[in-house]
Amino acid sequence: MFIECSLTTLKATAKMSNSVTLRDVAQLAGVSIGTASQALNNRPNVAPETRSRVVDAAMSLGYPLKESDSESQSPLEVIGLLVKHDFDLPPEVNPFYAYIQAGVERACQSLNLSLMYANIEVDPSNHPVGWPAMIREQRIDGLILAGTFIEETIDSFKRHIEAPIVLVDSYAPNLPFDSIVIDNIPGAYVAVKYLIESGHRHIGLIGANDHSPPSVLERRAGYVNALRDRHIHDVYIEPSRLDRESGYAATQKLLQKAPQVTAIFACNDFSAIGVMHAAREMGLRVPEDLSVVGFDNIDVAKEVTPPLTTVHVHKTWMGILGVRQLLERAQNPEQPKVTVVVSTQLIARNSVNREAKCESALGPSIC
Repeated sequence: MFIECSLTTLKATAKMSNSVTLRDVAQLAGVSIGTASQALNNRPNVAPETRSRVVDAAMSLGYPLKESDSESQSPLEVIGLLVKHDFDLPPEVNPFYAYIQAGVERACQSLNLSLMYANIEVDPSNHPVGWPAMIREQRIDGLILAGTFIEETIDSFKRHIEAPIVLVDSYAPNLPFDSIVIDNIPGAYVAVKYLIESGHRHIGLIGANDHSPPSVLERRAGYVNALRDRHIHDVYIEPSRLDRESGYAATQKLLQKAPQVTAIFACNDFSAIGVMHAAREMGLRVPEDLSVVGFDNIDVAKEVTPPLTTVHVHKTWMGILGVRQLLERAQNPEQPKVTVVVSTQLIARNSVNREAKCESALGPSIC
């Protein structure tokens, strides 16, 4: 009686709207929208009895069914890409994640997959303020999460979507998700080693604090390791965030406290540009008085004056690898957790004084 009543109600609703939606099918079959989508697309992880119930509901409502081709059909049809956005900040294009998105788009085109993209807003505690429609309505067959989320937030996605998930530049070592991450420690190590080999012994770090995401803490560790391995005991770390304004303010504080510093390693290019601006405001020349190295190699790094020496991250490839790993996970759901570590490369430009001596802009006696 309940099924008959529900069917009558749903048919009447569909007639009024002149369309039957996947939500209607899922409601009649008593399953989630994601399960209904997977059943109608012949995904392998749907129980036969569930698939039969969904197909029966679709046929009863007049929902169009696809012709199946189980041998050639991909386990994914629509991929979702979510990038974190802080709720209290104005919307803007992130030059780092724009490259990752481009890589995801390129891979989807080559694999004939559809892509849905959205920002997910988070509060100061990194918890979602709301869920995008692609999640609420289970419109996707797989999800790529790009950016730093706390593990609690990442874990909550499992309760909102019945689809494989891959993390890109996101760290959740205690959760069973595949991930594509950056080789941060060696990348930072090479950058600081380059400064040491250029003659610098008083090297500061900007762009990290104790609450920074794991990727930034790894870069800080690379800085410390490079100094330790060269028996340099002076560590100059001024806690800050990854934006230009914070990099600017932290540089002024650091150089006022430690004017003997002749080089700064910044944990990303935005903070490095803030370092360069602060140096100029203090009457210092880059690189003659202060050398600067960044991390990420975003477009603006080669456009500033002087062009910024930085660590290149293969951002587009991270997006491509994310799609490939998502497809691999969908095809082999039982395979062990996979973490792909993407290497980095130092890009030497003109922001480092390669003939540095143990002296600062205030004179050699400070060293």
